[in-house]
Amino acid sequence: MTNVQLYLSIGVPLVFNSVLIGMLLMYMDRRFDAVNQRFDDMRGLWLAELHRVEQVLDARLTHLEKELDK
Repeated sequence: MTNVQLYLSIGVPLVFNSVLIGMLLMYMDRRFDAVNQRFDDMRGLWLAELHRVEQVLDARLTHLEKELDK
C-alpha cells in the first residue's frame, strides 16, 4: 500500500463524516430556529391576552371604586 492509498483510505471517511456532521448541525439549527419562532409567537400571544385581562380587571376595579364612592 502506497502512502497516497493510505492517506485516501484515512482521509476520505474523515471528510465524509465531517460533511455529514456539518449537514446534521445545520439541519438541527434550522429546526431550533423554527421552535424558537414558535415560542416567540406564543410569547406575543400571551402578552396580548394578559394585556386584555389587565384592561378588563382595570375596568372592573374602576367600576367598583365608583360604586364605593357613592
